[in-house]
Amino acid sequence: MTMTSDFSGWTESVQQRMETALARLLPAVTISPERLHQAMRYATLEGGKRVRPLLTFAAGALTDAAPARLEVAAAAVEMIHAYSLVHDDMPCMDNDVLRRGKPTVHVAYGESTALLVGDALQSRAFELLTQENLADSPDRQLAMVRILAEAAGSCGMAGGQAIDLAATGQTLGVEALEFMHRRKTGALIRAAVLLGAYCGTPFSAKQMAQLEVYADAIGLAFQVVDDVLDAQADSATLGKTAGKDAAQGKATYVTALGVAQAQTKAEDLRLQSHAAIASFGGASQRLAQLADFIVLRQF
Repeated sequence: MTMTSDFSGWTESVQQRMETALARLLPAVTISPERLHQAMRYATLEGGKRVRPLLTFAAGALTDAAPARLEVAAAAVEMIHAYSLVHDDMPCMDNDVLRRGKPTVHVAYGESTALLVGDALQSRAFELLTQENLADSPDRQLAMVRILAEAAGSCGMAGGQAIDLAATGQTLGVEALEFMHRRKTGALIRAAVLLGAYCGTPFSAKQMAQLEVYADAIGLAFQVVDDVLDAQADSATLGKTAGKDAAQGKATYVTALGVAQAQTKAEDLRLQSHAAIASFGGASQRLAQLADFIVLRQF
């Protein structure tokens, strides 16, 4: 995989590649049921920073993974992420009306269709991981399916969301917040990184452990920065409703630490992520740059 020094050019290239890949891998709007497929594409295409696909490609650079494999693995992760946003925005969850700068799926298509969109995107993600040749052995490809399933399940993203809903109106300490967000946000970020690595030449157990330390650090950092931005940025900048955490009484790193200490924590996590991958040398350049982007972003 060719590495250039232009990070913004690289991110734009991967984002464009993923838009094309997602458009190809999602069901066409001409296939019945047309409205459901149209809503699936609405939820997934033309929006978002594509942080998880970027992480998949950056991790794939460490193991010389083929880009054609990476785009399918990244698409599977992004479909899980898109489904989680659709369900998260519904009235029974956070009841939000704005996502990625446009009306949320339940506003645009109705609640019943939004529910089915999430279900169908999740199913399609796992279909992709099984119908493509993504790894050098069946055992490794099966491991990829397991990694994504665990990340999306009750001990991962769905479980983190359940903890978040149960904690509404409560005050949580930093340890409890980390327990929740390692699942709600961190699990899928970890999966994005690991799937990228699995698409290429096998790593040693030690190398995989280093990569997991990196993924854990940036997964938490992503949520810390999200909490700070929710408290400070406006809806136009974020592309979603600003200030909703405070309005809903959600436990956040800002409520637990205050803005200044939350920003310090994010910076500490950024440094931890850099240290975890330092031994990989120049091949880890994109992972390091993504850690910087996640912590220093303004949206």
